[in-house]
Amino acid sequence: MADLDAIDRRILHELSRDGRISNLALAERVGLSPSACLRRVAALEKAGVIRGYRAVLSPEKTGVGFVAYVTVGLNRHTKASQEAFERAMAQAPEVRECHNITGAVEYLLRVEAADLPSYKRFHTDVLGALAQVETLQTYVVMGSPKDERG
Repeated sequence: MADLDAIDRRILHELSRDGRISNLALAERVGLSPSACLRRVAALEKAGVIRGYRAVLSPEKTGVGFVAYVTVGLNRHTKASQEAFERAMAQAPEVRECHNITGAVEYLLRVEAADLPSYKRFHTDVLGALAQVETLQTYVVMGSPKDERG
């Protein structure tokens, strides 16, 4: 389903803005009948273009007062080292995103914590305790004027 037409793109745009939009409202916005719109959405889901729907949570109301991006350099560039690191990150609730990247380091993490002391515990007790980790650099988020993550 790599061949998305203009209507598919409008459907995706509307759903990315409001994943809870009713099929009737979505159909009106993209200029389709409700049944045709529902068929298209189902086809986009079946093809894996739409991978899921989720709620966007309020950091303040869920106890997240500290967000940072952390770059991680590994001391060994082996598959086993990468897999061990990725398993550890999958188990760490503070890690909301883990990306294997190119460049001077191997990983970029998005970390959420209640506050700076909570982040320091994660930094020391989780990241600092991993045998695979060679370097860490933290970039504290001071504000997010644009954030379109779903």
